[in-house]
Amino acid sequence: HFPIRVWLRKTQKIKNITAEGKAGSNSVKVILNGENEMVQVSLSDEIMKEDKVIVEDLILAAHNNARAELKTKTSEEIAKSTSGMGIPGFKWPL
Repeated sequence: HFPIRVWLRKTQKIKNITAEGKAGSNSVKVILNGENEMVQVSLSDEIMKEDKVIVEDLILAAHNNARAELKTKTSEEIAKSTSGMGIPGFKWPL
């Protein structure tokens, strides 16, 4: 039986994961936390000279890249966390 305190520590570890997504030759960067919340957006001075539609598309692309990285990182952490729990094939729902 898996102690609840251990599970809570593992859950906190997942919340502390961050993932960065980039787009437009690194001119747009987005950082997400382990709860899939956007915590930072960085736009280069050069990208701000572009049309609004281009900037919006690059923000979306960077966000999608960050979500993909976050999914990988959280899945890896969940796999580590559940290895001793006897839950084969458990997947994090992102």
